[in-house]
Amino acid sequence: MSIIDRVTELVTEIIDPFGLGLYDVELNGGTLRVTVQGDDGVSLDRLAEITRLLSRALDADDPMPGRYTLEVSSPGLERRLRTPAHFVGAVGEAVTVKVEPGAEGARRVRGLITDVADGTVEMLADDGVAHRIALDHITRAVTVFEWGPTPKPGSVGGQRNARTAPPPDASPADAATDPERRAAAR
Repeated sequence: MSIIDRVTELVTEIIDPFGLGLYDVELNGGTLRVTVQGDDGVSLDRLAEITRLLSRALDADDPMPGRYTLEVSSPGLERRLRTPAHFVGAVGEAVTVKVEPGAEGARRVRGLITDVADGTVEMLADDGVAHRIALDHITRAVTVFEWGPTPKPGSVGGQRNARTAPPPDASPADAATDPERRAAAR
């Protein structure tokens, strides 16, 4: 059994009682990265608890030769897609994809994943062009979190503050004769 397979078993035993799922296990040099997810996210306290439990389990089972650093986290808003299961889980989401040099089609694509089947991912790019990309040709893929528009300074939620700002058609003379606007202007 490989190190990744054994660590996956240990992690699954630990996180199942919490109602969490395993997103990824990655061994890169001397760093073991474990990523867990939940329907409502994962709190920092829960991540700390899982880290302690997993560290004890790894010490007892000792599937890792030598020294290593253990990192336990949640995938976050913008998560890396590495496995076919990650791509399937991201169907309907916005992603950016980088394709290896020499592969057919665009080198970088940003858009929605519409389907994943037969070793390929289908995407509808932001410019409306459909792309079919072999998963083996993808060198990097990350989900994209769409932030809302930035509110203008001095406004609530990007809307005009009706209490302090005069209506767009008001003249300076209106403010002088209306007691509420005069008070708000002070």
